[in-house]
Order: sequence, then structure tokens, then C-alpha cells
Amino acid sequence: MDRITEIISIIEKNPGIKFREIMRETGLKNGVLSYHTKKLEEIGSVKIDRKSGETRFYPLFVTEEESILITSLRRDTQRYILLSLLEGKPLAFNEIVKKVKKAPSTVSTFLANLVENEIVEIKIIELKKVYFLKNVDMVREIIEKYNPVLLERTAYNFADTFSSL
Repeated sequence: MDRITEIISIIEKNPGIKFREIMRETGLKNGVLSYHTKKLEEIGSVKIDRKSGETRFYPLFVTEEESILITSLRRDTQRYILLSLLEGKPLAFNEIVKKVKKAPSTVSTFLANLVENEIVEIKIIELKKVYFLKNVDMVREIIEKYNPVLLERTAYNFADTFSSL
């Protein structure tokens, strides 16, 4: 298998993968990988997302909406929030903080990002602000499709959640 095919294969199996992760997977040096990824971008074989000081690579078949969700699932705190909400019922902020086991300020920041990216929505129920997943089916589908890639580093045991899906 040539280098280009190898890199495309890694990106297809690991959508949202970062440059450094591709380096580890391939064993290529920075300059060599830079050359190949630039070539891939020029010929339009992969999508490259450069945001917030990080570069992520996606296969062409991943939609923009899916890439936003995949990026969120690759970030630990956002993944914990999404998995908590995947359990079913809408949750109040303090319930999310308890489940995620992070500081309220951290949860607030990442939850706001999930709301801004239209992955999570807010409703007022019985005068209480609650959070829920906007598209539960898509979240489940992405997790099922790319699990364990997206969940392999998860410190929490959400096995019960997935066995109930």
C-alpha cells in the first residue's frame, strides 16, 4: 500500500483525526506527512478542518454536520456531556456537572459550545432550564459507526448506556 492510500485509509477509519495522531499511526516524520497531506488536500481526497489551533482530517463522505459532532465526541468533556444526555431524559445543568465530574465552569464552557454547534438544545420545563440532544439518532449512529475510535480513551464506564441502545 502506498503512503497516500495508507493515510486515506487511516482518515476513513478515524474521522476527525489530528495530524499528530496520523504521524503516530504511520510513523512518518512531520515534514513527510505534511507533504502527503498537502498533496491529499490539493487533489481533493480528504477534507481538512483548521479551527481553534487544531487541524482535523475527515474522509469525503463525512458531512459538515457529522464532522462537527465527531469533533465534539473526540473531546473528552464534550463526549462525557453527550454520553450523559444520550441516556435519555433532558438534564439540568447541575445533573450534567454531577455525571461529567468536572468543574461547573468547565461544563458550562463545553455545554455552551455544544449548544452553539446545534448538537444540544435548551428547553424550559417546569421553570427549569434543561439540556437535551437535538438529534439523538445521529449521535447514536456516529457512535455506533466509529466506536471504539471515538470512545477508546473514555475514562467513564458508559457500557450500560451502549448495551441499552
